[in-house]
Amino acid sequence: MDSLITAAGRALAAGDPLGALNRVALRDDAPALALRGIAMAQLGDLARAKVLLRRAGRAFGAREAVSRARCIVAEAEVALASRDLGWPPKALEAARATLDAHGDRLNAAHARTLAIRRLLLIGRLDEAEQALAGLDPSPLPPAWRTAHELVVAGIAMRRLQTGPARAALIRADHAARIARIPALVAEVEAASRLLDTPAARLIARGRERQLLLEEVEALLASPALVVDACRHAVREAGTVVPLARRPVLFALARALAEAWPGDVPRGTLLQRAFGARFADESHRARLRVEIGRLRAALRPLAGVTATARGFALVPRGAGEVVVLARPVEERHAAVLAFLADGESWSSSALALALGASQRTVQRALDALAGAGKVQFFGQGRARRWVTPPLPGFTTALLLPALLPDG
Repeated sequence: MDSLITAAGRALAAGDPLGALNRVALRDDAPALALRGIAMAQLGDLARAKVLLRRAGRAFGAREAVSRARCIVAEAEVALASRDLGWPPKALEAARATLDAHGDRLNAAHARTLAIRRLLLIGRLDEAEQALAGLDPSPLPPAWRTAHELVVAGIAMRRLQTGPARAALIRADHAARIARIPALVAEVEAASRLLDTPAARLIARGRERQLLLEEVEALLASPALVVDACRHAVREAGTVVPLARRPVLFALARALAEAWPGDVPRGTLLQRAFGARFADESHRARLRVEIGRLRAALRPLAGVTATARGFALVPRGAGEVVVLARPVEERHAAVLAFLADGESWSSSALALALGASQRTVQRALDALAGAGKVQFFGQGRARRWVTPPLPGFTTALLLPALLPDG
């Protein structure tokens, strides 16, 4: 390897992409293309970085399997940064296996970290945690150790384990400062701020207040009966009654919890559950049926009693009933939550992350664009959607698979 390639590599490792480009910008050999691609990625031109890394991978000969595998890993990292979640994970796994087979343990570990970050992004926490358990971060260089700790913190925050999350972020901050890469330090600081900004709203006895993530964790561990509007469930200590697939029952449970210890008039329940402005006998009959179903579903935790004007929630063991609501409640809040990371997303990547059809996501994006809440650039398959980060709260409680089920 010649001196210019070595110097460019050292500049990239130190977080100096312009210094690297000064040395290899006019060269088109395979190592220079790879370094140029990484430099462009560090500068934020992800589209150009992807092209250069792909050219570099093709330029390396058949005997240079390790170099080609490193290009694939770098291309996967660019795809992750540009939220191209459709990028083939099997290619990354094949590259990791090649690096392992040739003794390049560090880059193989980095490939594993990228795969875990993708699993975290699409809400597959169990798989991400299982893969993370088999990865030892101690031999990793500081920059990659920072990425590892950010993944640990991300999983902990999504599972509402604020203590482990803070510990991981402290380790990430230490590693980032050793790496002396300003962008990495800024990323850790941004992640740390999520623990100190409102994550949800508590509604109890007619009053409402903001909760930090650690307060949400404490609430779910308390003996209170919690009607959880983040995951559409009713919780008390270790018992969970899921109602995500029973929206009418959840709407009734939430209305009753918001009014507790008082009751809710029948007309209000009809409007909350069915959207009925004018109630007739068929609506009242349906309400009686759904209240019966709610009684059966909540039997381990609470009862529902009839009053002169409506119905009231009566907890069996809990001394308090509260509603845990999202910090922002609107029809397409989950789509906004992903876009709030400041990255550009394709509709296909959002569909994969949300577990929804691409057409459903596209309709949501069109509605949000019509309301001026998101913007797009590009056309056709190259179209990407963006929005400024939502100020004043963390979006952790808007993302899927974030709260424990019991």
